[in-house]
Amino acid sequence: MCVNYAPVQRQMLRDVFGVEPPPGEWRSEAWPDYPAPIIRRAAESDAWESVLASFSMVPKKAIPPGTRYFPTANARVETIGKLRSFAPHWRACQLALIPATAFFEPNWETGKAIRWKIGLPGGEPFAIAGLWRAWPDGAVSFAMPTLNADQHALMKRFHKPGEEKRGVVLLPRNEWDNWLSCRDPEHARTFLRLYPTESLVAEPAPMPPRTRKPAESSAES
Repeated sequence: MCVNYAPVQRQMLRDVFGVEPPPGEWRSEAWPDYPAPIIRRAAESDAWESVLASFSMVPKKAIPPGTRYFPTANARVETIGKLRSFAPHWRACQLALIPATAFFEPNWETGKAIRWKIGLPGGEPFAIAGLWRAWPDGAVSFAMPTLNADQHALMKRFHKPGEEKRGVVLLPRNEWDNWLSCRDPEHARTFLRLYPTESLVAEPAPMPPRTRKPAESSAES
């Protein structure tokens, strides 16, 4: 799972992804309900477009008072086509690229949670597979599909002992366009696989002193 990552900034959207940055501002790190840029197919053409979207499929502000809250920053691949938070948008293949330079996970190997930074060598930007939805007011939100990572040499090192290990999907660059073009949810599943351990780099990246992370820290099950 992933509820904290580093979105790319404006120039990388232009230089690496070939899209014009969306209006608005976003932070150097995103947490659930934070705005961040995603890339999707434009409604009337095959062109890519970048829009500013809220990280969580159902933002807290969209949840009616008195309704039980379920985290929706991550979507389990096993249930993405069944849960109502994700299923209609998955069936419609509302697929996105989430441009990033790193994502962060807690490592408990010392007996306490130490935040680690995971990414590509040299800080190269990459795209995480995403799912998006639109709201009646024109707002957009998104989630990251996750896979079981119990057998992945790197991703199994994160999260509390005894918890199922999960991982987000880093899409190879030569699959970006095909992912965005996909219109069959079953075919979309073929893109969802964990990135090879040997192609990733990871290191401790503790939260800076006095930094308070949002209370939201888990994915929908």
